Amino acid sequence: MSEAISIAETLEPPYYAVIFTSVRTHVDDDYPEMAKRMLELAREQPGFLGVESVRENGLGVTVSYWASEDAIGQWKQNLEHREAQSRGQSEWYSQYKVRVARVERDYGFGNRHNTSVEPLA
Repeated sequence: MSEAISIAETLEPPYYAVIFTSVRTHVDDDYPEMAKRMLELAREQPGFLGVESVRENGLGVTVSYWASEDAIGQWKQNLEHREAQSRGQSEWYSQYKVRVARVERDYGFGNRHNTSVEPLA
């Protein structure tokens, strides 16, 4: 059963985005369970705002949103997350890239918190 598709609700900027882009290997041992556990665990972390994720043909992009750089640092040091990182490097990913960005502007259509649409700067 799949979850409803939605865009993460975030704070008013500034906040932070961690962009995790990955290419999967063909190894699936425990991957779905670990991915589910990481989402559950991230939701429990102070400063976690939300997540958006897609995967197609082995390429995945997951963007998690955080209130602060400190919250990101705490997540990176979480012991279960560190175990998942290690298994990702040794089993599940042939390559990945992590990018951390500060979100300065946030606008769109259909967002309950910010209904104005601003022009691209």
